[in-house]
Amino acid sequence: MKKHIVRAAFAGALLTLAVPALTACSSDDAAVVEPADVVFDASHVDSSMFAAATEVDGVTIIDVRTPAEFAEGHLPGAVNIDVSAATFADEIAQLDPDADYAVYCRSGNRSRAAIETMQGAGFAALIGLEGGIGAWGGEVVTG
Repeated sequence: MKKHIVRAAFAGALLTLAVPALTACSSDDAAVVEPADVVFDASHVDSSMFAAATEVDGVTIIDVRTPAEFAEGHLPGAVNIDVSAATFADEIAQLDPDADYAVYCRSGNRSRAAIETMQGAGFAALIGLEGGIGAWGGEVVTG
């Protein structure tokens, strides 16, 4: 009889040890990124870091896709400045080069080009969304 009690206690101990290990890997327990953790260093970051960047006071979110793509769905509060438009350089020249900017596109390629152009124009506080809006897990608005 003692063997069964010991086995049950041992099995319970394993279950007790396994549950925290399983829950620690849960996507619900993903590390929360705070706006204070964001570094606007012209790098492309994952969606959780980008989401935190969009919460930074004073940040401007720029969607560099075409107006048609923008109308199909964009991040809340985003402004559309099409990097492929001939007017892109003129439009960014109207922006404050000392402000913070979170830049995204469809996949991450155009936002890289936009950030490079913006850096050349004297902008320093930039961050891009790795994987573009396709990697975004948050709210998208249309119109």
